[in-house]
Amino acid sequence: MKIIIPMAGMGKRMRPHTLTVPKPLIPIAGKPIVHRLVLDIANVANTQVDEVAFIVSSKFGEEVEQSLIKIAEEIGAKGTICYQDEALGTAHAILCAKEALEGNIIVAFADTLFKADFKLDTEQDGVIWVQKIDDPSAFGVVKLNEQNSITEFIEKPESFVSDLAIVGIYYFKDGNNLKNELQFLIDNDIRDKGEYQLTNALENMKNKGLNFVPGKLVEWLDCGNKNATVYTNQRYLEFLKNEDLISKSMTTNNSIIIEPVQISSGVVIQNSVIGPHVSIGENTLIENSVISNSIVQTNTKINNCSISNSMLGNYVEYNGTTLELSVGDYNTINE
Repeated sequence: MKIIIPMAGMGKRMRPHTLTVPKPLIPIAGKPIVHRLVLDIANVANTQVDEVAFIVSSKFGEEVEQSLIKIAEEIGAKGTICYQDEALGTAHAILCAKEALEGNIIVAFADTLFKADFKLDTEQDGVIWVQKIDDPSAFGVVKLNEQNSITEFIEKPESFVSDLAIVGIYYFKDGNNLKNELQFLIDNDIRDKGEYQLTNALENMKNKGLNFVPGKLVEWLDCGNKNATVYTNQRYLEFLKNEDLISKSMTTNNSIIIEPVQISSGVVIQNSVIGPHVSIGENTLIENSVISNSIVQTNTKINNCSISNSMLGNYVEYNGTTLELSVGDYNTINE
């Protein structure tokens, strides 16, 4: 089994947090989004994962690439770095990892997380993870027949055809089939809404006799913007609440910790109330504050404030009041 993770996008909806780091490296419950995604996929894959191919922008740099390789190695897989420097659509992104497109593969876009309570049936030609949503117009959707097979793939329908949205996670029994169909779209310049779309390749594969079935999730969690990411952090802390998420090297003085929380090593908390649903990165100092339902990254200093539903980046200094915050890296704010 191989995992293919396209993640070369600039994450504009997550600015200012993506001005200094790629969106998939923003932490959820103490681990980067892409790290959580790889762990979750490995859990449902039902077989050994041999390779994880990360499709990135060359602008991300060597430090990011090495961190991704370590994520793959954590599950006993080889980490491979592939490049996409022009945003030409989902089909083009996946084809940037064409050397890895063989055998059993799972393709997962790195802006979505999920919880599932099943093991993957690798004998299926393909499994497309879907979720029923109220407004599917911004997503690719599928239609099903009475046998629970997918009969049609539609990219961002302008009128209602189905409420089963494709969440961005796919299984293919034969990666070569996918590679050939993706290459066909590129070679023949077949675009939908101006881009090379994976849904067109899926439709071609279905028309050639491959059977695709929907994969149903317990919960689909988006990381597309600040509020969605804070909510996803909250849900993961709930999922992981029986794990030890508080470092033994953190220090508290005259403070209250309301779990579930995740607190990293080197954190110092004084005269404060932390939680519930808070993640705090390494070497952060919090004094005289109340923080709930928030993500605070590394090496940050917070004093004299009450914040909720907030994200603070790395190396932030905030001395303020009661606010809902979205503060990027290396900012100093005094209220």
